Amino acid sequence: MAADCEAWLNSNPVEVDNVSDSFESDDGNNTGTLIANKNISNEVNGNWLLSSSSSIHEARLKAKAKRRLRKNSSRDSGRGDSLSDNGDLVRGTAVAPTSPKSKLLDRKSRLGKGRGLPKKGGAGGKGVWGRSGEVYEPEQVDKKDPNYDEAQENCVYETVVPPLDERDFEKTVTPIVQEYFEHGDTNEVAELLADLNLGPMRSEVPSLAVSLALEAKASQRELTSKLLADLCGPVLFRSDMEKSFDKLLRELPDLVLDTPGAPQLMGQFIARAVRDQILSKSYIESYKGRVGCEYTRAALDRAAVLLKMSKGGVRIDNQWGIGGGQRPVTQLVKEMNLLLKEYILSGDSKEAERCLKDLEVPHFHHEFVYEALVMVLESKGEKTFKMLLQLLKLLSVSSIITVDQMRRGYERVYMDIAEINIDVPRAYFILEQFVEKSFNMGIIDVKLRDLCPCRGRKRFVSEGDGGVIKTES
Repeated sequence: MAADCEAWLNSNPVEVDNVSDSFESDDGNNTGTLIANKNISNEVNGNWLLSSSSSIHEARLKAKAKRRLRKNSSRDSGRGDSLSDNGDLVRGTAVAPTSPKSKLLDRKSRLGKGRGLPKKGGAGGKGVWGRSGEVYEPEQVDKKDPNYDEAQENCVYETVVPPLDERDFEKTVTPIVQEYFEHGDTNEVAELLADLNLGPMRSEVPSLAVSLALEAKASQRELTSKLLADLCGPVLFRSDMEKSFDKLLRELPDLVLDTPGAPQLMGQFIARAVRDQILSKSYIESYKGRVGCEYTRAALDRAAVLLKMSKGGVRIDNQWGIGGGQRPVTQLVKEMNLLLKEYILSGDSKEAERCLKDLEVPHFHHEFVYEALVMVLESKGEKTFKMLLQLLKLLSVSSIITVDQMRRGYERVYMDIAEINIDVPRAYFILEQFVEKSFNMGIIDVKLRDLCPCRGRKRFVSEGDGGVIKTES
């Protein structure tokens, strides 16, 4: 290979450009090893003339250096090897640390300060609203701002609740009234209604409450009357009450279809409203001479009669009665005794069942069982025995009196049988018979039957004992 190159160069002289001019580095710093240029004989037309074999070796070295320069310059234009002005190859040194290109990947502080803490004390960066606990002062409005609007400077922003329409009114208020029938807290209802924007539907609240109470129990009607009295003033006005009762009187023909006694009940609501001063005293008189509906006339007549009775000393504050457990215990016991006596006289078990439900005291039904057993022990004939046994059977099958209440009633009689026996000498014997019949009819279980106390037999003097008195066994 070398012999071929030498023969070709001898026949064709090679012209080499000025190597020192073409291999200057970008930053002027030449690096590398110096190669002596000794075998240059002359220069023809500005070109170096290489004639000897050593000049071929030098040309190869320079070409190799040139290729290496191109390769290094593609990696880092600021670094690499270059040739000096006289053609010497110089290897480059490291780039100065102040070069902009060296700062791109520098992660250290440029000032050489700090302890590695976050910038601005953690108050800077994307998605950061400032230091924790920092209080911002109200922003001052710049009147020179081109977007400044004088009309918006004193604006007050409030939460606006849209008024209820007729369709959403019933869906929203009906659950509130039904929950009130359970807890009986008028303040909670007033707060819930105050949060709603009733608007023109304000006068519909009393009419909705009364229409729901007409189909409810007497205790819930009493709660409705209290609710209307407490809402008048804080939430509703007297004009709203009058509009509601006017609407109810107009709708009485439709209400009678669901509640046959609606006219009488409506008259009681009107009388109670006048007594509570949520309706004016002239409300009933304003309808005189202009009532065409018989149901409306019956309601107004009922209200007028009740108001006249109240002037005579009859109170209508509790005309609906007191519901459930709010009644005194003595009153409940008295009503249960009257219920049992009425049942003995009439024999209507359905009426007795309905009256027991109306008392609304399922937790106190053990008193009913106790009073029934005592009445059986004190009775003298078989009629009371059989009728009360059938009544307890009916109430047990219909689950009006639960198993627990039935058991508590029997256990109370077991505990008091000794005192009852003082007034009723045959109490033990009657009780044993009644308990046995109750077990046979499925009113009580075996365990409760076995707990029935029995009177011990006392023997005094018998034949063959020699006149010795026997002790009580």
